[in-house]
Amino acid sequence: MQRKKTMRQLPLHLMLLPALVILAVYNYYPMAGAVIAFQNFTPAKGIWHSEWVGLDNFDYIANLPGTLRVLWNTVFIALMKIIANLVLPILMALLLNEIINNRFKKIVQTMIYLPHFLSWVILSGVLIDILSPSTGIVNQVLSLFGVEPIYFLGNNHWFPFVLVASDVWKEFGFNTIVYLAALTSINPSLYEAAVVDGASRWKQTLHVTLPGMLPIMILLMTLSLGNVLNAGFDQIFNLYSPQVYESGDIIDTLVYRLGFVDAQFGVATAVGLFKSVVSLLLISLSYLLAYRIANYRIF
Repeated sequence: MQRKKTMRQLPLHLMLLPALVILAVYNYYPMAGAVIAFQNFTPAKGIWHSEWVGLDNFDYIANLPGTLRVLWNTVFIALMKIIANLVLPILMALLLNEIINNRFKKIVQTMIYLPHFLSWVILSGVLIDILSPSTGIVNQVLSLFGVEPIYFLGNNHWFPFVLVASDVWKEFGFNTIVYLAALTSINPSLYEAAVVDGASRWKQTLHVTLPGMLPIMILLMTLSLGNVLNAGFDQIFNLYSPQVYESGDIIDTLVYRLGFVDAQFGVATAVGLFKSVVSLLLISLSYLLAYRIANYRIF
């Protein structure tokens, strides 16, 4: 019986083989390069002939001016993005769920979902034009109320919030559709029972809708915890400048400058390895908490 079941599933496993090969080549094979973190790597000598320096690169990072600031910026920006991309899509999904006109509902869904398909290269150009202190529409509107022009992309106070707001603008449409899909799985009889018991629309949302969405909420929140040290390189790289390094410089941009600008390959790899190890610990912890707190397993 077991042999027949295995033979039936064999074609499905063979279909996974190309994906596993790609995963091994592009994700696991490059991990061998992590040894550069323990070397004074020189491209001309290669990995096998470069000088081994042990933990000197990590010691250099720990004593590098601004390391704590970069770490704080990464965690602060990433946490704000996680919270905003959890709360706002839930609210939008609840609002869309109340719309009776399906045509209008689909139009709204399409409009909020569209930015998800645009790269940060395109969106950064749009944001630079919109937020320009001289010609941007945002500052033109603010000037109507007597507010002085604000250089959003060059001000250390405003820059982190611009990052969070623009990231939500780009991604919350996708998460909203995920939550709308979760709403369709809620048994309609639960709402009927709530109406019979005299529950208002708010009570139905509180005691039926939100508990029904809880599993997918836990799933997305759990997966996002592994990104606490991933504040969004593509976005920040296309928007930041030396003027906002104080509030916008993150681990990934530091790695870029160390590795590609300063050619300190060993130090850059050490920073990346540190980030990867911490992220692995965080995602493992998040899976454990999801199981212990909500009795929910992703796998």
